Formats: sequence, structure tokens, C-alpha cells
Amino acid sequence: MQKVMAYERGLEKYNPLKTVVTYDDFDRGFNGWMDLTPNFVNDDYRHHPSEVDLASWAPTMLSAAPMRFAATHGSMEGTYSLKLNTKPVANRYEEKPANGSMGCALKRLSNFDPNLRYVQMETWYAYTPQQDRLGFGEEDLRAFGFYFDLQDTEYRWMPGVRYVNSVNGKLTKKWQYWKVAEGVTKKDWCYGREDGWQRPGIDNLWYGRRFPDGSADAFQWVPDGDQDLLYNESPDKINWLYLRLLVDYQRREYVELQSMDRTFDLRGLTPTLSDPYKSITNLINPIFFVETDTNRSVNLFLDSVVYSTE
Repeated sequence: MQKVMAYERGLEKYNPLKTVVTYDDFDRGFNGWMDLTPNFVNDDYRHHPSEVDLASWAPTMLSAAPMRFAATHGSMEGTYSLKLNTKPVANRYEEKPANGSMGCALKRLSNFDPNLRYVQMETWYAYTPQQDRLGFGEEDLRAFGFYFDLQDTEYRWMPGVRYVNSVNGKLTKKWQYWKVAEGVTKKDWCYGREDGWQRPGIDNLWYGRRFPDGSADAFQWVPDGDQDLLYNESPDKINWLYLRLLVDYQRREYVELQSMDRTFDLRGLTPTLSDPYKSITNLINPIFFVETDTNRSVNLFLDSVVYSTE
């Protein structure tokens, strides 16, 4: 029997691995992407106590990208994109993230391949602050990025990348990768707490100390990771950018980060390996996020997302 396989034209703008597991065009709905919420498993459906209010993140939504002065922007191809946003609140960079200062969206998947070697995530995205005041606005977005939440038979680990756009109002424009610095203790990680369920290497997005130059316990700078990403002349002019992260699942190492026309070689760099959690072996959760740097909402629009493996 001869097999004939035809791909959707929308995949032409991607470079997937051998097996396309999911291709999510948000003109067709949420495709399983949802808010990141805490576990409401205690009395009265209360979640675990935490130093960070994980229930405060702004909701993810489908959006036609309406603008105050330029009407509806639409997506890269079609009308709707997946919009992550924040509330108009932020602490200084070196302080604990303010409640609501981040937006997260994830898709809940699992590994089905016993010989899985590579996992890859690609997206076309755009970012901008809310068009609610005068000015350029580029410096109001602190950071955005992507990470996998993985657990194999031995470890839970979270390889990811973070674009640090602005630190306390100063444009920085550098890439980081997710890895906890050597010597970071649980007390350092959890804002002074030595008890609790939090562990260094888990939930890097909101744990660990942060420093005024943009460095942090949870993230390391990508070598030669400066990149001046395209940001157009006002908050209502969004341009669609390409992002790809390739991870070696068997070696538990980074391979490549591609951002627009640049590819960063990440071979030899590793995320932090943590002890596994109960009942989540074979977990594969891809997660996008955005952070604001000021008392202004910021948005990350995803036109579409491709998750592929090999």
C-alpha cells in the first residue's frame, strides 16, 4: 500500500521534526491551550499555600487583537490568535513578581514514544503593551518566553528560554535559558521558606532571586544572546516573529534556539534536573508566558503553534 500524505498549507511557515504531534491554528479555537492554575485540592477547594499567588494570573483568551486607534489587527493568517496578557501591576525586577504581573498558557500532553529523542516547539508570535497611553511603550514589557514542563522516569525538568526585554524600564534585549545557578538553596528559591513543596528547578518563572542587571537564580544568559527584536513604532503595530526551541529529550540537553533569522547553538547546556513528582511520569506540557515591567498590561499573541518530535 502506498501512503500519500498532504500537509496543511499553514505548515509551510514552520520547520517541524519528523512527527507533527499538534498543529494549533487559533482561528480554529483554543486547541487545548488553557490558563496555568494551582491545584485546588484542599478544603473548600483551596490550593496549596504559596509565596506567590498562582491564581492571580490574567486569563488567556482568543483575540482578534483590537487596538484603540487602529481597529482590529487580526492574526498573522486569519482573525484570531491566542492572547496571553497581564494585569497592570508590577514590582521592581529584583522583587517577588507582583500578583497578576504574569500571563501563562499551557497545553497538557504526554510522551507516547519509548524511543523519543527530540522535542521541538515552534510559534509565530507578536508582543505589545496595551494601547492605553501615549508613548512608544517598548520598555513596558519585561519578558516573555517558552518552556517545556517534562518528567521522564528519573527526573522532572523544565528546559526553556526567556527574552529579557526590559529591566526596571531599561531595555535589555537578551535571551536566557532555564537553569538554576549553582548553590541556590530551597530558602533562596522560596523567598525565605525552607518548608513547602517548592523545589529549585521547578517553576523557575516565579521562584528564585532576581538581580538588577536582569540575571536571576532561575535563568542563565544565552552565550552571545543579545538580540534586538523587531518592535514597531507604536503599540497598535504588531509584527509576527518566529521562535523555535529544540531539546534533546534523551540527553536532557538544549540543542537550538531559533529567533527570527538567528539560531543560537545551545548544545552542551543543560536545564536543572529535579527529583520526580508522584504520578506524572511522561508529562510533556509546553508553556508560554509573558511578564510586565510596569503598571501597564502587556500582551503576547500566538498566531499558531507546532509541537513536533523525532
